[in-house]
Formats: sequence, C-alpha cells, structure tokens
Amino acid sequence: APACPLLPPQSSQGRLPAGGTMTDTRRRVKVYTLNEDRQWDDRGTGHVSSCYVERLKGMSLLVRAESDGSLLLESKINPNTAYQKQQDTLIVWSEAENYDLALSFQEKAGCDEIWEKICQVQGKDPSVDITQDLVDESEEERFDDMSSPGLELPSCELSRLEEIAELVASSLPSPLRREKLALALENEGYIKKLLEIFHVCEDLENVEGLHHLYEIIKGIFLLNRTALFEVMFSEECIMDVIGCLEYDPSLSQSRKHREFLTKTAKFKEVIPISDPELKQKIHQTYRVQYIQDMVLPTPSVFEENMLSTLHSFIFFNKVEIVGMLQEDEKFLTDLFAQLTDEATDEEKRQELVNFLKEFCAFSQTLQPQNRDAFFKTLSNMGILPALEVILGMDDAQVRSAATDIFSYLVEYNPSMVREFVMQEAQQNDDDILLINLIIEHMICDTDPELGGAVLLMGLLRTLVDPENMLATANKTEKTEFLGFFYKHCMHVLTAPLLANTTEDKPSKDDFQTAQLLALILELLTFCVEHHTYHIKNYIINKDILRRVLVLMASKHAFLALCALRFKRKIIGLKDEFYNRYIMKSFLFEPVVKAFLNNGSRYNLMNSAIIEMFEFIRVEDIKSLTAHVIENYWKALEDVDYVQTFKGLKLRFEQQRERQDNPKLDSMRSILRNHRYRRDARTLEDEEEMWFNTDEDDMEDGEAVVPPSDKPKNDEDIMDPISKFMERKKLKESEEKEVLLKTNLSGRQSPSFKLSFSSGTKSNLTSQSSASNLPGSPGSPGSPGSPGSPGSVSKSTSQMAAITTK
Repeated sequence: APACPLLPPQSSQGRLPAGGTMTDTRRRVKVYTLNEDRQWDDRGTGHVSSCYVERLKGMSLLVRAESDGSLLLESKINPNTAYQKQQDTLIVWSEAENYDLALSFQEKAGCDEIWEKICQVQGKDPSVDITQDLVDESEEERFDDMSSPGLELPSCELSRLEEIAELVASSLPSPLRREKLALALENEGYIKKLLEIFHVCEDLENVEGLHHLYEIIKGIFLLNRTALFEVMFSEECIMDVIGCLEYDPSLSQSRKHREFLTKTAKFKEVIPISDPELKQKIHQTYRVQYIQDMVLPTPSVFEENMLSTLHSFIFFNKVEIVGMLQEDEKFLTDLFAQLTDEATDEEKRQELVNFLKEFCAFSQTLQPQNRDAFFKTLSNMGILPALEVILGMDDAQVRSAATDIFSYLVEYNPSMVREFVMQEAQQNDDDILLINLIIEHMICDTDPELGGAVLLMGLLRTLVDPENMLATANKTEKTEFLGFFYKHCMHVLTAPLLANTTEDKPSKDDFQTAQLLALILELLTFCVEHHTYHIKNYIINKDILRRVLVLMASKHAFLALCALRFKRKIIGLKDEFYNRYIMKSFLFEPVVKAFLNNGSRYNLMNSAIIEMFEFIRVEDIKSLTAHVIENYWKALEDVDYVQTFKGLKLRFEQQRERQDNPKLDSMRSILRNHRYRRDARTLEDEEEMWFNTDEDDMEDGEAVVPPSDKPKNDEDIMDPISKFMERKKLKESEEKEVLLKTNLSGRQSPSFKLSFSSGTKSNLTSQSSASNLPGSPGSPGSPGSPGSPGSVSKSTSQMAAITTK
C-alpha cells in the first residue's frame, strides 16, 4: 500500500459537507482506488465520518466531497474485512475481489480516530496495523496457528542465520504466517540486528552467512509490508539492505551495487534545494527505484503481486516530490531564469534541461487533475518560450532533451502549444517559430535510422490533427491554426521534397534522404485526408503532386510506394478539382512508367498500381477513366492477367456511347425509373447498370457484353460464345477508329516518354511468346505494347477533350 500522497491545501473559508457541521482538517482525506495497472487513481478529496447506515445495516465509512458535498465513498465496516493502517496516515482495504480502496488522511490524528472506529466494530485492539488475515486459510491451518498466538523468531546471531532463512522461506506461502513473521520483525527491531550481522559477515568474509542474509532480506521484501519498508529504506539502513542483496547465491561473484550508487551515480543539485526533507525523499526514491529495477531479481508469476507495496511506495514518493517542487515558486523561477540566460554555460544548461525532462517524466505518475495543475504551473513559468530558446542552441544533447520535454507538452495539451505558436507568429519571423524549429530538427536529424525525426513527425501530426482541436463556440481553432500552419510552416516542411525533385528523378537518393522524404510524405498524406481545402490549394498551386511523383523513380521501393500512396489518397477523395489537375498535368505518366518498368515482377508495386486503377474502375470516376484510356491504353492493353484495364476500357466505351446517343441515355433513365416487361433490351440495360454501380467488381476472366446498337435476341444474350465473338469484332473496329481519329485530331499529345533499362527494353520489345507477365510466368505477351514501348504517346495522341458537365 502507498506512502501518504499530498493533499491540496484547505481553502481559507473551509467547506460544509452536506448535512454536517464545519469539519476540521483531521477528517480531511483523499479517496484512492487501485486500477487494473496496479496504479492508484485519485477519486477526490473530502471529509470522512463513521456512522450507522440503515440501508447497509451497520457502521459505515462515509466520505463527502469538500467541493459539493456529494458522496465519494459509502463503505460498510465489515467484521471480516482486513483493514491495514500504514505510515500513520493511510488506511487500505479490499472492498471486493480485485477492488482495493485507500483513505489518505491529512493528519495522523484523523487516521487514528477512524482506525479506532474500525477496530471497535471488529473487536480489535487499535494498536494493531492489520485487523484480519489477508487470505482465508484452511481450518486446519487456522487451528494450528490459533494454538500459537505469536511467531517466535530465533535469536539474531551469526550461527542461526540458516535457521532464520528457513523460517522466512517457510512462512512465505502462508498468508497468516507471513503476517505473524512481519509483526515479529517489526516489534523486535529485527531488521537492524540482521544488518549488524551483515557487517560482521563482510568483515569476516563469511560467504555462507552472506548468502543466507540475501535470502532473508529478499524474503522480507516479499512480505509486502510498508512498515518494514520504512525501516529498510531509512537513511541509516538502505545501503546495508542493498549490500545484502549483492550476495546472490546463484551468481559466481557479488554485484557492486553500493559502489555504483556511491561513486558512479552522482546527485546533481542544479538549483539548490533548501528543504532537507525533499532532498532526502529524492535520494530515497532513486535508491528504491534502483532496488526495484536492478537489484531484486525479476519476480516470478507467483511473486509479482508480492511487490505491489514496493510499486506503491515509489509511486507516492514521486507524487510527493513533484508536489513539493511545484509549490516551491522560487525554485522554479530560478530554474527558468537560468535556462534562458545567455550567460549560463553549456554544461550547466544541459544539467538544467535534463532536470526539467526528469521533472516532466515524474509528472506522468500524477492523477489527471494533479497533472493539469503541474502543466499549468510550467506554462505560467514560460516553459514554451524557454524551449524555443533551447531548441535554437547548438548543443545537440540539450536540443534532444528539449524535444522530449516538448513531446510531454504536446501529448498533454496540443491546444496550449498551438495557441502559443500562433501568438508568437505575430511578433517573430518564420525562421524562429517553435514549430519551424521542430521541423528543422526533424530534417537535420543525424541519426542514420532517423529515430528523433520519427518522434518529431508524430508530434507534428498531433499538432495538425483536427480531431484533437477544441470545438469552441465559434470553432475557430481549426481554421486559425491550419491557416497559420500553411502560411508559415508548410514551406519549411516541404523544402527537402521540392529541393530533391527538380529533375525527372530524385537528385539525392541515399537511404537517409529517402527515409526523411518518406516521413514528409506520410505527413502530407495525413493532411490530404484531414485538411480538405487548405492542402488542396497548396498541392495545386505549388504543383506538389507532380514533384512527389518524381520519387516513383527512386531506387528505394518504400519511397516510391509512399509517393504512390500519396496519389492514391488524392484519387480516393474523388474530388474533380484534383482530377482536373491530374489530367491537365498528365500525372498518370510516372505511374504507368513505373508499372511498365516493374516488368514481370509480381510485387507490392505491381499490386498497388493495379489497385489504384481498379478503384477508378469500381468507383466509375468518369473523367479519370477517359483520361487513362485516351492516353495510356496502348501501353496497358496487353495486360490480361487481371481484368482491370479491359474493365476500364469497357467503362470508357459505355460512357462514350451515352455521349454519342443522348436519346438512348434518356430512354435508359426511363427504364430505370419504370418497370417494363423483361425483354432482351431490358436485360442488356440492367447489365450495363450493374457495371455502373459502386459495388461492381468484375471477376477475372469473366466475359462481358459491350453495349451495341445492334439488336440482340435471347439466344445471343445467353450465348457466351456469341458474346466473346462480338467483343472481339468490336475491339478490332475500335482500334481502327482510334487510329483514324488520332491522325485527324491534331491535338497536343501528352509528354509520355517511357524509358527502360536496356535489359527491360529488350524484354518488352521482344515478340517472343516467352516474355513473362507479372503474376503469370510463361504466358505470352508483355506489359507494354509489343510494337513500340519506347515512345507510346507519339502513336496514341490524346483523342478528345475532357468531358465537362
């Protein structure tokens, strides 16, 4: 169970609990419950009383909130419940299985008063620290133990260490014996006597005795008693306890824990701490944490819960340390003054930043309302302007620690950070804005794996995420902050991308640059999904998509896929502004080029590109369908291991037929809205409608009837051979028509120049039936047009203007 947590100071007026009189501070308590993670949750502060509750048919503990008098706790004092009193101001018990409660009193007198009431109900002497056995035992054990009211400890002598170790080990499995052993150790001052023998054993180099002491002290830890911990962790005993734990019998030689703690680990008092109690608490917490993490062996499954009190001891110590430092205004004022003072030398500043980082890390143990107060205090002290100063310095270690502090602030309250950066934008240049400093550190991360950059990208994503922006009455935060970000920060974020894509392929294509560009693309993709018109204006005005698609030529597949994912996210929006931009700049060219260059490999690039075209087909995005078929059909028509491209062509033909014959289109709309007898024509119309629905998805190899003006009878419609033949004829006539229109149109052709490596080119231009297709080894044909893969666009000019509504 925990050390006593801090209580907030009582207001000057005090508060009246509902239905009661003015309550003094003796009865003032905090209510805690233990959550599933074995952490104590603060349920509120109030005043405790004990009285008979008719509904519960017994004496009960009541806690009413000091804020509004509401009932925080109503718990009947059960005669069989085990209540524990710890550290003079804490009462802990289990209300039901896996539901632990704790009352933390502001004053010892109040705790004693309530403890007497509990003991009175249970018929116990108030001098005990526990009222019942923690776990029910068998009747036989209970009978045996009742016959011996106390546990006789052997006299604390060197010659009897083995006997003591055996007694401790035999007591651990039985909760009642464990309890009696703990009481005996407390009452007789036994631990201090054991530590005196430890010094004797070390002086005599008595290894056997030291091994017994290790087992004894480890066993005492597993008794899970706060009263024993307070003795063991006291200033005079803790180093000897650590010394005992150095002599693990399972190790060939002893560990040097004390040497590390006294010589290697140094306590740096960056700002003098005047309070001796606080200083002692900091030392104690560090050493106990060291015992938990480094000295004690990893507990087995059966021992894990036996160290819950140790976890609680550390947890509440940290709560106290943060509270005491937070209340010391002079300490924090000096800290921030020295942090931002240009005269502070680098070593001192590094120590100050590391202290602040550790201070923020400690705050993570606080309950939500206490953490609110903590970060408000730091904000009032000017932590964000201080971070801005620190991030602008040359020292990499200092900047790294400042980044960690910034991450705590962003995770806690991104709105606070956004408000600060928008205010400073009115006074400072873009170069020294906090967010731009963060972006620059991300871009300039020297770590080959970009560990720091990944962390900073996550923070930027949190800051630009509309989901965590406050929905105020006028909902201005999203509008204001995104407007600010795109005006002052976006150009800094995209600078490496634009600098690296001035040519047809990336100017720098090393692994670290590729990783950084992939991170930037990940954030831009997130923006496309969540920022609507801000990112749309930016992409179209700055021609960002064209620059991103240059990265499709990267030798790093992950970067090329990131670029493809960015385009896929844009197409997924089905926004005609984006579609017109893509068509105007012929931005399918790099994708088709990458598809053909991928050759016969069946890999993620191949699948991702096909999926993008399949999405256009299934969703029936008419403008993009027409654009792809008119400009890139010759390059894609031989891909027959999937039906995607032939399905796109069919969509295009249906679309053009409607444009050429508007009367037929209006007739179809009538047929859709009225029910007629199902004749051959109706069936054909329904089949076409099936192709136009959102859910349509043509199975591989399925024969499809293209629309035709020639009437069909039932036999034609139902005969798959006829379907196939008609489709073949239509295809041949269509190709002639396309060639004729191409020669006559005289329209500007897209700059679609396919370039391949010599090996790939020879493979694609080969007429041999041995050339492979992705996903279908050994099948005839090639992904490109067998006749002229080198310069497809010259023979297939753009056929028609984009259809406008």
